[in-house]
This record gives sequence, structure tokens and C-alpha cells, in this order.
Amino acid sequence: MQRISVSGLLFDNDGVLVDSHAQVEVAWAELARRFDLDYEALAPVLIGRRAVDTLRKFLTGDVLAAAVDQLEIIEIDVAHDTPRINGASEFLHSLTIPWSVVTSATSALASARWAGAGLAVPNAVITADHVTNGKPDPEAYLRGAELIGIAPAEILVFEDAPAGGVAARNAGCMVVAVGDLEWTIEPDARIPDLTHVRFDAAHSDVVIG
Repeated sequence: MQRISVSGLLFDNDGVLVDSHAQVEVAWAELARRFDLDYEALAPVLIGRRAVDTLRKFLTGDVLAAAVDQLEIIEIDVAHDTPRINGASEFLHSLTIPWSVVTSATSALASARWAGAGLAVPNAVITADHVTNGKPDPEAYLRGAELIGIAPAEILVFEDAPAGGVAARNAGCMVVAVGDLEWTIEPDARIPDLTHVRFDAAHSDVVIG
């Protein structure tokens, strides 16, 4: 069992709070078909990043803008089937310290996935609409720290994606890896899902294991 003392928490969304993997595959495969893209080339670089950052590796100009718009329409359309990650609702409801969500999805898409999963989240979150530079740049997590009013060194981030892990670490936060994706950095802890973590309000500790 591992204890991490914290003053605030930040959560990535997809793969941490909601299991949107199947919906992402469906939407991106459909986008690839519409825009004559190689889905196999897209798949390794889309996890944990803003859609525009992935697509600009393959498209430019008006075609890029059209693809980003089309992808959001497709993803929102399938978001009603988004399940929540095991333990997400219970863990969030147990928290008595400041927390928020930092996601590479747009505000509209993130809201659609939360609604699909039946998950309550704060009114104030950081989404792709709020940053200039997406993950792995630390901007999103630095903005998240400002949002909850906690110094990055006192924040624990829950992330599933390698790009998000790098972003959190470079922002100066502690970070827990959720899931089994291979990272380029060593997280402070790793868990399969949020059933493997609890919050000890008496000591303001996150207990892992």
C-alpha cells in the first residue's frame, strides 16, 4: 500500500474517468474513411492528444479544419454509449480537497461523454478549448493547477496516456498512471482503474493499493 500526501487532484478524462476507447476507434475510423486517411497511421499518435494536434500531422488548411469539425460531430454522436471507468464515481464523491478535470477533448465532447457515463464533474474544467498547446506540453496541467488554486508540486494527476504523463510531470505535478499503456517516464504509482485507490480525508492522503 502506498500513501501520497496531496492538496489537490487533477484527472485526465478519457481512460481515467470514462472508457471512451471503443467510441474513439469508431469515430476515428469513420473520419479516416471520409478523408482518405490511413487509420493504422493515426492510431498510435491520437491517444491523449488534441484532435487538431494529431490531424495536423496528416492534413493542412481548410481540409484540416473540416476534419476537426467532422470528427467532433462523429464523436459527440457516439458519446451516449460511453461507460465510466470502474471506481470513478465513487472516488470523485469521496474527495474533500480541490479537484478538477484536464482533458484533451473539447468542452462539448467532454460534456457529452460525461453525460453518457452519468458522471458528475465540476463546472470549471480545462479542455482543448482552453489551451494553446496540447499535451504533452505542460500548459493544460499548469492551467488546471491555477484553476483549483493549488501549487503543482502539491497536486496528484491521474493520467492514462503517455503524452499526458509527460505533461503532468513537466508541469511539476506528481502523477499516477491509470491502465497499462507504456510510458516514457516513470509514474509515482500505477493502477488498473480507480477501484484501486481511495482518499483518506483525515490525513489528506491518496491511498493506492
